[in-house]
Amino acid sequence: MATANNKYEGFTAEERDAMKERAKELKAGARRGAKADPERDVLAKIAELPGSDRVIAERLHAVIKANAPALTPKLWYGMPAYARDGKVVCHFQPAAKFKTRYATFTFSDQANLDDGTMWPTSYALTELTDDDAATIAELVRQAVS
Repeated sequence: MATANNKYEGFTAEERDAMKERAKELKAGARRGAKADPERDVLAKIAELPGSDRVIAERLHAVIKANAPALTPKLWYGMPAYARDGKVVCHFQPAAKFKTRYATFTFSDQANLDDGTMWPTSYALTELTDDDAATIAELVRQAVS
């Protein structure tokens, strides 16, 4: 769609890249079938992340694996995600992915976090302190309860 000054307001280059990554993930999963190792793919993607995004993602991965072993790591639009029965429960969006000021850790509607009529589902992360990791550990345990 064009605006009055003829600028296209469609998907950004980063959004298009994420959609392309998702298409590749789906194709690769179909080709590999039962031989797929989604955790290996997630760890490889984490290893590619720059600086603090990588440090946060590595620690998040360890916290999630230790506190919600029922969740399966998988790539989702090129981001580390954790699923139950094939449905993403939570994912990490690196700051570099969409050139944002901070990374985010987000829960989907598959997470059992309901608390009244309003509750947080997305958290900004500039680093992952011990207190933050403890909070996330509790949240992922609750999310899969």
